Amino acid sequence: MSTHAEDLKLRLMTIELLQMALRTHGGRFTYRELSQKTGLPVTVLSRYAKGHVLPNVERAKQLWNKLVTLVSLDKELERRMRFNEDGFFDNTHIIGDHNILRQAARYALSTFAGKRVTKVLTAAVDGIPIATMVANVLGVDLAIAKKTKEVGVKAFLEETFTLGDSGMTVTLYLPKNTIKRKDSVLIVDDMIKTGETQAALINLVHKAKAEVSGVFSLIAIGEEWKKKINLPKECPIEVITKVKQP
Repeated sequence: MSTHAEDLKLRLMTIELLQMALRTHGGRFTYRELSQKTGLPVTVLSRYAKGHVLPNVERAKQLWNKLVTLVSLDKELERRMRFNEDGFFDNTHIIGDHNILRQAARYALSTFAGKRVTKVLTAAVDGIPIATMVANVLGVDLAIAKKTKEVGVKAFLEETFTLGDSGMTVTLYLPKNTIKRKDSVLIVDDMIKTGETQAALINLVHKAKAEVSGVFSLIAIGEEWKKKINLPKECPIEVITKVKQP
């Protein structure tokens, strides 16, 4: 038997999925097109999307079942990907969209439900939006490794690595005691390309004498990164969308 809280969550999730589908929110469909596909009047869809009214539970279930056939998170991520002529990735239309990030966070919640996660770790800066959302739905604190030391912090854990084939050396700094010995840490990022950043985050967790519960990313490019991220089989690496190296 569903509870009032679960019913409310379904109704709110349905509104978020509706917003993600609408062209006015960066999606694919106009109100008129969605009206034809869902059988609901434009005026009703508009009131839902603008938050003027919530659908009742039965209407929410019906609308959700329609929308999930129209809006696929992995396809939506693929649609928003941009690469320039040099093959560099532009993630602006992804990390700035709160609907996309909320859906991705719920994907992470469903994937890591039942696993012990006490903290989320990411690297500044582009990983922060999705990591914040994931930490929120999991109900745990967020730790951020940065490329510079903060003046007010006395001690840090450090990890230095070479970024891809560029030869450029990068050091990540994590305030000491941000991650405790008994923590089980989920590493979250917006994108995995070479795997060096994620491997560095894993090493920071090990330096804190904590354990890694898994890795979660919106996008992974190519396959080379798999050689850099070494985790036990019980630590899943979950990626929503995988694309070929451009």
